[in-house]
Amino acid sequence: MNLHDLKTLFTEDRAVSPVIGVILMVAITVILAAVIGTFVLGLGDDLQNTQPTASFNFDFNDENNVTISHAGGDTIDASSDTVTVNATGGITLNGDTSWDGDVSAGSSYDVWKGSDSSTWDGETVSVNWRSANGDSSATLGSQTAPTN
Repeated sequence: MNLHDLKTLFTEDRAVSPVIGVILMVAITVILAAVIGTFVLGLGDDLQNTQPTASFNFDFNDENNVTISHAGGDTIDASSDTVTVNATGGITLNGDTSWDGDVSAGSSYDVWKGSDSSTWDGETVSVNWRSANGDSSATLGSQTAPTN
């Protein structure tokens, strides 16, 4: 091998451009496929879900009411979102079941059994959230009352 061949070896770059071009085209194709696949499968909708995260305590007393307290998490703006309290077990709740004012840590709400004046007996009380535009809703917390 002579000195001229060695210089030619280090200065020759004909194969570099096609290799880099192929690598870039594959990378672009993979990225586009991932983005299109995410939105086609509906996974992109979950990225915009603004459901609040909150924790609630339920204090069932010996009578027929329960005090629900916001124990921590996001503050829910009552002027735009709706927070309601529901019960199962064939009972209705007395009074307004929509939480008044903003729901923030430390705030509490009382509800009473309206359809039956007896004590709690295994009914489930839940706190539900609905977005301002009504597109999404979720149960933020629920608890089953003690049985008698």
